[in-house]
Amino acid sequence: MMRTNTKPITPGEAQQLFTSPPPCSIEAEAALLGSILVEPAVLDDVVQVLRGEGDFFKSAHSAVYSAMVQIHDRHGDLDIVQLHQHLVDRRTLEAVGGKAFLVELANSMPSAANALSYARQVKDKAILRDTIEAASLVLRDAHDNPDAPADVLDRAEQALFDIAHRAEQSAAVRLPDLFGRVIDELGQDASGEARIFTGLADLDAHTGGLRAGDFIILAARPSIGKTALALTAACNIAANGTPAAVFSMEMTAASLAQRVLSADSAVSSRVLQAVMLTVADFEALHRSAARMIDLPLFVDDTPGLTPLRLRAKARRVVARYRVRAVFIDYLQLMTLARRVESRQIEVGELSRQIKALARELNVPIVCLSQLNRAAEYREDHRPRLSDLRDSGSIEQDADIVLLLHRESCYHRGDSAWAAANEDKLNTAELIIAKHRNGPTGTIKLNWDASTMRFRDHAGINSGAPGEAGS
Repeated sequence: MMRTNTKPITPGEAQQLFTSPPPCSIEAEAALLGSILVEPAVLDDVVQVLRGEGDFFKSAHSAVYSAMVQIHDRHGDLDIVQLHQHLVDRRTLEAVGGKAFLVELANSMPSAANALSYARQVKDKAILRDTIEAASLVLRDAHDNPDAPADVLDRAEQALFDIAHRAEQSAAVRLPDLFGRVIDELGQDASGEARIFTGLADLDAHTGGLRAGDFIILAARPSIGKTALALTAACNIAANGTPAAVFSMEMTAASLAQRVLSADSAVSSRVLQAVMLTVADFEALHRSAARMIDLPLFVDDTPGLTPLRLRAKARRVVARYRVRAVFIDYLQLMTLARRVESRQIEVGELSRQIKALARELNVPIVCLSQLNRAAEYREDHRPRLSDLRDSGSIEQDADIVLLLHRESCYHRGDSAWAAANEDKLNTAELIIAKHRNGPTGTIKLNWDASTMRFRDHAGINSGAPGEAGS
């Protein structure tokens, strides 16, 4: 394994780095341009390696390459006469070195056999220059902002993230490898925006799935089951082959894993918590673990995340694991790194930053939120948008607001109510209170109290009032 040199550089070494010429290979750039003139067809492969004319260090080489691409795109061919006339028409011939420079390029290469190798050298040097430029900006930023290390680190990570993203290139793939992508694209709407389905049929039918870049709020009173619903959706998404991530500030990763095992194996969560497992229970848990061994679901249980730390962690899982859906549990457990006038202002700022993160990463972010006590004083106890706790800006920022309600939670121990409302005992209502791009409404879900899992509604259920969920 390659080891990096972690020894700090001396001031003298630092000064030498700043005065050293940037990485480049003028010879490779010229050889690449000469190869293209010798065999213009190689340009089709070169453009898949280079990110653009900006990869060339020498401005004359950059201008000539840009002209080559334009000519080839327009005419499907390229030669030195066309290149010469193109530069003359745009009055840039002398700036690149004149006709003699073009002739020198054309005569410098006997063949185009190594064109792609030259192109990779040019691109690699450009990536190094981009990295050095980013590092110099980070250095200046660190000196100019000594009291804001978290902000400096965030901008540094974003700069390197952008370089890595720009460095990615697509290439030909085997046809069977495209099947998964094709199926995903079938889940896009008419505008081509990717949709991710939660596996809850009525919810997906009402919303059309989760849209990339959307900020979705899932809110409820404590112990109604918002964490259970989010985990159900995350597991369904991952089980469909789409990587998802859960940032849990309330429950540990081990506790979430226990819930997932309970829901999949049908072993009661109460039995798991009390460690009263039978041989059959252990066998069921092992079968579930084996079934989900490759489940692309990632969990981070860092408590008290700030927006900066969340953004850094989310960028990493999206870049490293191709995560396409993010769940955050929950908004009111987050804090800003600075002091603000009020909790309402703080929650509003948190909401805006999470919305911005969804746009930046181009993934849907489902953020759990608490509701205030207002619903407890209503006769039907149904939550409303106005119940969103701490900040009205949550409603404004969200693309979708889902309010979870289980009436049975307000009647625990009331046998008379249970007898008169058997259809509500294991039933939940998911109120789509806001939908920026579609209809609102209410859907029903079945609540399995023993495994703390939601499922599609299957009619009237009977049984004891559901246990508390979170």
